[in-house]
Amino acid sequence: MLLAPQGCSHTGAARTGSEQATSEGAPVRKPKWGLVIHGGAGVISRENLSPEREAEVRVALTQALQAGHTVLAQGGSALDAVSAAVRVLEDSPHFNAGKGAVFTHDGVNELDAAIMDGTTRKAGAVAGVRHVRNPIELARLVMEKSPHVMLVGEGAEAFAKTQGVTLVDPKYFYTEDRWQGLQRALEKERAQPPSSSVQPGYDPVTGDHKFGTVGAVALDQHGGLAAATSTGGMTNKRFGRVGDSPIIGAGTYADPNCAVSATGHGEFFIRYTVARDICARVEYQSLPLQEAARVVVNDVLVQAGGEGGVIAMDREGNIAMPFNSSGMYRGHVGEDGKPVVAIFQDAVSGTGAK
Repeated sequence: MLLAPQGCSHTGAARTGSEQATSEGAPVRKPKWGLVIHGGAGVISRENLSPEREAEVRVALTQALQAGHTVLAQGGSALDAVSAAVRVLEDSPHFNAGKGAVFTHDGVNELDAAIMDGTTRKAGAVAGVRHVRNPIELARLVMEKSPHVMLVGEGAEAFAKTQGVTLVDPKYFYTEDRWQGLQRALEKERAQPPSSSVQPGYDPVTGDHKFGTVGAVALDQHGGLAAATSTGGMTNKRFGRVGDSPIIGAGTYADPNCAVSATGHGEFFIRYTVARDICARVEYQSLPLQEAARVVVNDVLVQAGGEGGVIAMDREGNIAMPFNSSGMYRGHVGEDGKPVVAIFQDAVSGTGAK
């Protein structure tokens, strides 16, 4: 059974259903398996999230968890599970990835994604693509069908054509909410003195400062870990800006012990190699996953001025979902197939509430 996000564990002498006997008769615990997802962190308040929108977001998160769980329950790989979960989120207009991507300063959508196999440490990433319906699929093809790790822009889309990837008219990515968000950001930018700058990603009307990246991490029945992340970047971004999501070790990382997908102000996650830092603390300092993730997100990032969160999973099935913002769309599911989703921060414990 998937362990609780707080890292609770269960011990005892009795053999459980998740144990099997060796030829010597000693019980050996089979790897636990499960999936964790996120749909972005930031200033996500109850005041700015209508009941209807909240319900729709929760449904989409649940569907993503179910898609990944179906793969894992059938004995599929962690790679297949994170791919399936992220595709669901990319197809939803409620998250800043795929269909719901935000607009750049020039009024276009530029998408980034990455995926990594913890068993082999193989990885694939794409950045700045404008016609790829599901960038996570292209990132995986870069990993599996090319000798490279990252492809960008027109080159990435040229590769996509050779692989038969579904390309769409840029109009596919248009949503009125995202377009109006850009207009408000541009208006705010024009009202600022020439010497000042408006931070990308901030909506001056709604006060919504959300980094809507989506991601998933999974542990399969064979003990394999994987991580995947997809994003549309920041509203009003300029000059081909690329954040942490497609950068291996920053916003996406997986090794045999740990898998991480991040969401937040990408520049900070890049500078502090957040995803790899968490796994390195697990590997070299023998920190529990929850403690390693907490230190990086709530100490290292906060001191640096970075906002956001991560989802993480280790080879024992432990999970972590820390964030230092007011909310993070997130969820997890274990062997029992019961999805759990949450959005807001728990003001009392800080561990996150539904």
